[in-house]
Amino acid sequence: MRHVCVGSLVFGKGMPKICIPLMGETLEQIQQELEQIRKLPADLVEWRMDACREMNGAEDAVRLLRKIRRVSSVPVLCTFRTKQEGGLRAVSPGEYVSLLESVIGSGCADLVDIELSAGAAVPGLLALAKVHGVCTVVSSHDFHTTPCAEELYSRMKTMAELGADLPKVAVMPHTAEDVLTLLQTTCRANRDFGPVITMSMGTLGAVSRVAGETFGSCLTFGTAARASAPGQLEAWKLHEMLLALHSNREGNA
Repeated sequence: MRHVCVGSLVFGKGMPKICIPLMGETLEQIQQELEQIRKLPADLVEWRMDACREMNGAEDAVRLLRKIRRVSSVPVLCTFRTKQEGGLRAVSPGEYVSLLESVIGSGCADLVDIELSAGAAVPGLLALAKVHGVCTVVSSHDFHTTPCAEELYSRMKTMAELGADLPKVAVMPHTAEDVLTLLQTTCRANRDFGPVITMSMGTLGAVSRVAGETFGSCLTFGTAARASAPGQLEAWKLHEMLLALHSNREGNA
């Protein structure tokens, strides 16, 4: 089974890694979040650039990221979630690409999120990340529904074929069957492509956030303060559930 390494983190081996989003609107708020996260079971943090009011372009992003990286005790995943993918701000395609190019080239990002919807820009961003040794998460989000299994699989296959280190899909369920569709497809994609990140959002999909070790999702999001998506669990509770399931698997191996 293929593994993806970021420093001492090994994605695709053992318990899913816990990522806590940084949703502060100012650098001061982000620094407060990071201080709080030091006391939590976080394997990495996600800086949601679209949530930060002090981030108004590529130059600001790099300036703030350098300060965040200096005080973060864990790796940093950099994400600008566009409005069309459920984020907080809209940007032009050119602004999005310029922003990610600057973040990747800064030497301060451990991982970067690249939206599959960026289309023709994705291969170039992936190539640039490879040059700079930045791990890539290629993502697709549906905050309204859960596509069919073949569509979900096709998206992750496309991400893997483009060269994503970690394909990511997040969807919204309306029935228990939707959650099963996501989990079943996760298992298939993990078998075929290696580590993937998937989640079924909302209260109904919460089980998908703790079942990654069984079904093949290598990362899950927990909260410290403000959630970045519906259905995220508080970090300590998430850790306890992951640990209980992992210990049970190890004990019965």
